[in-house]
Amino acid sequence: MDEKWKEMYEAAKAVWNPRKVSDYVTCGEVAAAVMSSSGRIYTGICIDTCSTLGICAERNAIFNMLTNGETEIARVLCIAPDGRCGGAPCGACRELMVQLMAGHYKDVEILVDFETGKTVTLGEMTPGWWIQ
Repeated sequence: MDEKWKEMYEAAKAVWNPRKVSDYVTCGEVAAAVMSSSGRIYTGICIDTCSTLGICAERNAIFNMLTNGETEIARVLCIAPDGRCGGAPCGACRELMVQLMAGHYKDVEILVDFETGKTVTLGEMTPGWWIQ
């Protein structure tokens, strides 16, 4: 596994902090890191509410990237509630990435297993997506 994935893991691990914020909101059970095409790393955590106002960690990290003026995603990873690193982004997160990078989203790398270093591309995860 290359150093960039390790750097992203450390950035996500630094913000991973499961906690209850109120009787209605928890956050930090999942943390994500997104690397932009410039090589900068942006992080985010999930925010869960008792209604549909919550947000996934990956989308939160992407919004952080957008807030800082960047629009091109190169890599994505997350740390799950059990503390393991890896897994696939949910459909909403995939949809955001596809819409954000329509025409060139297929090469975004996603780390699905930190232990083995296994990655897949967003194109592999979203074959036949409605935006081609």
